[in-house]
Amino acid sequence: MAVSSQLGKEKLLEAYRLMRTIREFEERLHVEFATGEIPGFVHLYAGEEASAVGTMLHLNDRDYVATTHRGHGHCIAKGVDVHGMMAEIYGRQTGVCKGKGGSMHIADLSKGMLGANGIVGAGGPLVCGAALAAKLKKTGGVGVCFFGDGASNQGTIFESMNLASVWRLPAIFVAENNGYAEATSSTWSVASDNIADRASGFGMPGVIVDGFDFFAVHEALGEAIERARNGGGPTLVEVKLSRYFGHFEGDAQTYRAPGEVQKLRDEKDCLKRFEERVVRAEMLNTDDLRRIDADVKALIDDSVVKAKAAPLPTEADLLTDVYVSYP
Repeated sequence: MAVSSQLGKEKLLEAYRLMRTIREFEERLHVEFATGEIPGFVHLYAGEEASAVGTMLHLNDRDYVATTHRGHGHCIAKGVDVHGMMAEIYGRQTGVCKGKGGSMHIADLSKGMLGANGIVGAGGPLVCGAALAAKLKKTGGVGVCFFGDGASNQGTIFESMNLASVWRLPAIFVAENNGYAEATSSTWSVASDNIADRASGFGMPGVIVDGFDFFAVHEALGEAIERARNGGGPTLVEVKLSRYFGHFEGDAQTYRAPGEVQKLRDEKDCLKRFEERVVRAEMLNTDDLRRIDADVKALIDDSVVKAKAAPLPTEADLLTDVYVSYP
């Protein structure tokens, strides 16, 4: 596939910056979590960056996204503040949810991020609600539900896809099939060869895309999102990719073959593929990319320093933000 003619230099730089930010954020969390300073569980998105960024470049603040327990990449790609995210993961008052949600519950409604979710498959109903609101209000917005191969077997996802088709909602269901539902291979746990094949049962198109290829994701999701905006209804897109780290930090990944992850890093890494493509096509040069690398590293370093220095929530904060006061 040729470099998309829709993407000029600025968009390509933005795509690389977002993917590099996600990678650096996650790689740094892998190191920081080992110190014991981060509370709760952390599920890293490294290796899957092309899926989040290839999708989010088509979205804006009127569009809503529901993500999963592995949601850092989606949040960064949707524009959630990196400093606020890092502080949230450290459980600090300066976090985007004031330190009360942590890694698995990052949300920012101002950016259309409905939130990460510790309940597998819970994003489907949320996105149907957001998509219905967009349709009734005629905002032109869409709802995007990310879920994994494990959640592909959840009834909430089936019911949501059915409802989205019945009501012809502007919704997109993105199945990020990283091959493992926790430690169970999707080749064993998913009855059909492809999650996307299930789309026909719900009367919607099903598309399979290479999740290691940013341009393939960008094209496929662009078509699905445009279809939804134009009243064409929902689409199921299966993005085949892989995560570099375990299901959670501390997972020894004994269920993976020896050398499997390193082979992926060496041969299929989405950032390497992106760089090779744009440099070969003379759309960007390596100096552009190395400057972004340096900027991103400085950003992540600063976010960690500020998160560690920020105050923890106090006992007085315990019962705040529990109820919403409506005018």
